[in-house]
Formats: sequence, C-alpha cells, structure tokens
Amino acid sequence: MKITAIKVYQVDLPLREGRYNWSGGNFMEVFDSTVVAVETDAGITGYAECCPLGSAYLPSYAKGVRAGIAEIGPKLIGHDPTDLWPLNHHMDAVLRGHPYVKAPIDIACWDILGKVAGLPVYKLLGGAEQERIALYRAISQEDSAVMAEKIAGYRAEGYTKFQLKVGGDANDDIRRIRACREILAETDILVADANTGWTMADAARVVNAVRDLDVYIEQPCMSYEESVSIRRRTSLPFVLDENIGTVGDLVKGISEDAFDVINLKISKVGGLTKARQMRDLCVASGIPMTIEDTWGGDIVTATIAHLARSTPQKFCFTATDFNSYVTVSIADGAPKRVNGFMTASDAPGLGVEPKWDVLGQAVQVIA
Repeated sequence: MKITAIKVYQVDLPLREGRYNWSGGNFMEVFDSTVVAVETDAGITGYAECCPLGSAYLPSYAKGVRAGIAEIGPKLIGHDPTDLWPLNHHMDAVLRGHPYVKAPIDIACWDILGKVAGLPVYKLLGGAEQERIALYRAISQEDSAVMAEKIAGYRAEGYTKFQLKVGGDANDDIRRIRACREILAETDILVADANTGWTMADAARVVNAVRDLDVYIEQPCMSYEESVSIRRRTSLPFVLDENIGTVGDLVKGISEDAFDVINLKISKVGGLTKARQMRDLCVASGIPMTIEDTWGGDIVTATIAHLARSTPQKFCFTATDFNSYVTVSIADGAPKRVNGFMTASDAPGLGVEPKWDVLGQAVQVIA
C-alpha cells in the first residue's frame, strides 16, 4: 500500500462558552482546526485533526500545521502508511522538530491501519483496558465565584474531575482554588493548572497557601527547572505538561522524581506512535496520565478516546471530550459524553467519517 495523496481542510470551531481564558491574559474564542485526509492506492483513506491552542501556548500555531504539511507532504507520497515507525523516522528526517505538524499524518495512518486490519485503533494500541473513560472539565480563568459556579454546573452534568485555569495574580488564584475546592465532594478531583504562568515566588506563595487542600498543582512555571523547584517545596501531588514533550523529557523527569502525573497531549509529542511509546513508559514506571490534546473537535476527541481506552484505568488519570466544548460538529461517529464519561468506537480505525458539507473544499491537495 502506498500514500497517493494528502488533502488538507480548514475549519473554525467556535466555543460554546464564547471564550476560553488561561494564564498570561491569553484567550481564544474560535479555534482554527486542520483536518487531514491521507489517501492510498488501495482506496482506503485515513483521517486526523490537529488544533493548536492559539500561538501562545506551545511552539505551534494553526497556520503552521498547514504550512508544515505543505513542506513534508510531497516527501511522503509513495510511502506505506501502515509502516508507522518507518514513516515517523522519515518525517523526522525531512523536517526537524515541529511534532504537531507530523501528528495528523501519523494519526491518519493509524486510521488507515485500523481499516486495513478491520479493527478499532484502541485494539492496535494494546486492547481495551477500560470500557469507559473518565473525563475532566477545564474551567476558564475568571473570577473565583464564576469559576465555582461553572464547576457546579458541570458537576450536575456528571463530571467529577476539574482543571482550573490559574497562573494569574497569586492572591486571585488562591481564592479561585479555595472557592472551587469548597463546593466539591471529597471524591472529586481538582487540578490547579497554571500553564507556566507563575513566577517561582508566586508559585511558592500559592502552594503554601493551599497546602491544606486536596488539589493537584499543574505546570506552575515556564521551565522544567523552576517547576521542579516548586515540586520540592510542596507535598501536594504534582503534574507536568508543557515541559514533557519527548521520550527524553519523560525519562529525565521520571529519573528525577519531577512529577506524580504527566499531561500527555497527542499532537504535542507527534502523534499516536510516539504517544503510545510515552504512554507505555509511563505505565511501566507507575506514572498516571491525563490523555488529551491541545484542542480540537470530533476527530481529535476520537483519537484521545482510542489512546485512553487502551490505557489501564489506574494510569489514565483523566481525559477530555473537546467536541463538547465547541459548537460545530465535523465528523460522524465521534465519542459523545455520557454522565462524565466517554468511550472509543468499535468500528475499524478511528471510527469517524468527516462531514464534508461542514469541511468544504480542501485548502491543499498534495499528490
């Protein structure tokens, strides 16, 4: 089997809540998502989606996905999409870095492999370790009372895990964490995610001020070294995200006891092939994971669901149903949240079919 064409589509995904705020005054109202179709000479097409969280979160941006695919796409024509590691090695050879560009190509090829095998992707990733995947809800950075009110609303919809967007003024963040923890049950999970937004001084103040609460601290500072310094100052469970993007980062963090949990974003690490490698290393090392991505719609949500469903429950700290955050549906067959849980499709591949009337005409065709 050979890749014969790569088609690229652009779609806007407005947010249901209207606006999503995180550290540093950053916000998004409409996400720019890229859908990729990888066609083959066997008549089988694989689909994937990549949606960076703006341009101020990671070294990625929406137009960069499409620019990168225009660069590497012609060099992938003629390659076997079911030879996933050789394909990844080739992409790394022809374009240094930019893992988010390569991620949708890799994921679309997993979709192809599943269709060839007649199996859902979660089977190919190791099999069903869990039937239902527990979800968290991200709570946009706002006034503490507003954030607590939103948590109460989402809790009524079945969520029991919540990720607060903090990383602003330390005094405000302390109020946010306390107000939100107060309305939760003892069994509910609360994560305070600073998204690199605190200085070490502010992070030290916050973790000290909330040391009596049941709360996880996620990615307090910009650098790995700063964040690990804060870990050494608190007994609260600790999550790293932005600083863990490669197997090397993960190995270093495990060896230095830098975290209790990591956030494994599929496009951040380059797709399912590398995400599975990091997932398996985490499981072997006893490290739970939030399994998700930077953002997206139906196809990203399906991809998350397959990796999460093939992850042992005790190591799948939580996951995300991004398609419930946005107002536009771009594919049939995607997971739907039920009482705070979702699952992956049993259909071959990712189990999704793009809605072509929504996606419209391709913005790039590489053949």
